[in-house]
Amino acid sequence: MNIAVIGAGNGGQAMAAYLALKGSKVNLYNRSSYRLEAVKELGGINLSGLCKGFGKLNIITNRIDVAIEDVDLIMVVTPAVAHRSLARKMAPYLRDGQIIILNPGRTGGAIEFYNGLMKNNCQAEVAIAETQTFLFASRVIGPAEVRIYGMKEKVFIASFPSKKIWKFIDQLNQVIPQFVPVENVLKTSLDNIGAIFHPAPTLLNMAWIESPEDFNFYKQGISPSICRILEEMDYERMEVAYAFGLDPLSAKEWLRLSYGIKGKTLYELIQNNRQYQGILAPGTINHRYIFEDVPMSLVPIASLARVCNIETPTIDMVINMANIVYQKDFWAEGRTVKTLGLEGLSSKEILELVNKGYYPRRSLNKGINIRILEKLGDII
Repeated sequence: MNIAVIGAGNGGQAMAAYLALKGSKVNLYNRSSYRLEAVKELGGINLSGLCKGFGKLNIITNRIDVAIEDVDLIMVVTPAVAHRSLARKMAPYLRDGQIIILNPGRTGGAIEFYNGLMKNNCQAEVAIAETQTFLFASRVIGPAEVRIYGMKEKVFIASFPSKKIWKFIDQLNQVIPQFVPVENVLKTSLDNIGAIFHPAPTLLNMAWIESPEDFNFYKQGISPSICRILEEMDYERMEVAYAFGLDPLSAKEWLRLSYGIKGKTLYELIQNNRQYQGILAPGTINHRYIFEDVPMSLVPIASLARVCNIETPTIDMVINMANIVYQKDFWAEGRTVKTLGLEGLSSKEILELVNKGYYPRRSLNKGINIRILEKLGDII
């Protein structure tokens, strides 16, 4: 496949090099050109860790139109806070038949991206999908050099609407066989384990992060006591999923499925995961573990909970703690049922929307979904 990778951070560089090593023709885009300078000079990226080799790239650019021209697959590997602006930038240049995958979507990513394309008058018939998590645990370790510490054995993926995944999953699995299709993007969004593993440990290790000492984020930063908080958050997340009629994975089940590890407790599973070894904590508290995972993961989970009259006191506590530390209102900045165009819908109607792309009973009362009806005539 001809592939564009959008984003040249830890994940984007790993994805671009990995796909190039597997034989794909890969374009790499990043908004800021300084991150591309070393990659341009070398013509690609050196990969180490679980996968080793030099991934030679086709095009390296900070122009989105150049990056996505004539590609089959667009792999968006950026923090979720960039999804809305990327949809706006891509809208004029997309062509029929292209596949866009958010790696990952966090919570509500595919819906937000689709709405962004519609609001910017995208005329192309494209497929939009999101993964439940990112395929790799990876870090940029030098100029044009990235290390893959871990790779999941299975990664859930779903499209919006749900039927579209079956049009391209076989082709996609030839490139990334770890992608496993699930029923809909509500499933991938509410199985967002990053929401559980990232913000709370960051906030609860602030003193350590702000000290000059490095430490392993998962192995040292997540203690048995912190695990009890994570398990409460995880329980609340799963209660929201159950209320939508979904069968969620617990954080413990996800670790066993993704990494093939054994252990009874969440703490044991984290400690037994060799692929977490060497992943250092952020060097600053100003990190995507907060700026992405609070507004784009925890806030939408809490917002969806309110549709179902589910209480999320521990998740709310973590959001409010982040508001205090960062002097922000993440409730106002984050994805909610209102910003996702879902306000006023019942849980049943939201589920119908993600499955079919429309909800017949009230579709004509919602402007964004009139566009959905127009665009998805082949599915209806």
